[in-house]
Amino acid sequence: METRVALLGIIVEDTEEIEKLNRILHDYAEYIIGRMGIPYNKKKMNVISIVMDAPENQISALSGKIGMLRGISSKVIYGKKC
Repeated sequence: METRVALLGIIVEDTEEIEKLNRILHDYAEYIIGRMGIPYNKKKMNVISIVMDAPENQISALSGKIGMLRGISSKVIYGKKC
C-alpha cells in the first residue's frame, strides 16, 4: 500500500485529555517516525508535532480521532507524492 509522509500538528488546551491522546497515538505507533512535544506554560497549552509515514486513510483517521477529543485540535500537512 502506498504511504505518504505527513506532519500532524496538535494543540492541547485541556490536559485532562492527554491520557486519551496518548492512547490514540500508541494505536498508530507503527506509522510514527518522530514526535516532539513543547509545553507552553504561559498560555497553559501543549504543542505537539508528529511526523508520520502512513497510508493516507490512516493519517486522516488519526487526525479525526484526535480532533474529537475535548480541548484538543489537530491539522495535517502532507508531503508531495513521490
